[in-house]
Amino acid sequence: MSTRRAVALVSGHVQGVGYRWFVQQQAAAGGLAGSARNLPDGRVEVVLEGPADAVAAVLADLGGAGAPGGVRDVQVRDEPARGSTGFTTE
Repeated sequence: MSTRRAVALVSGHVQGVGYRWFVQQQAAAGGLAGSARNLPDGRVEVVLEGPADAVAAVLADLGGAGAPGGVRDVQVRDEPARGSTGFTTE
């Protein structure tokens, strides 16, 4: 099983609507580590690390119908895995 680390920049109406909490719940369900934090420009940065298939599943959910607010765009880039544990929100 391969490990993947992905960083997603989520834009739209994603601050003040429970979006980071939603991401944390999705990550926990997939057994993923990472973080979700508000950026000054109104986007949310999501970092996910763990089994590649679980990361892909949560990335697909970021802009899905169950996501709170209104997601306009999700830009994803991969980074080398760091062995992260736990999930934080800022």
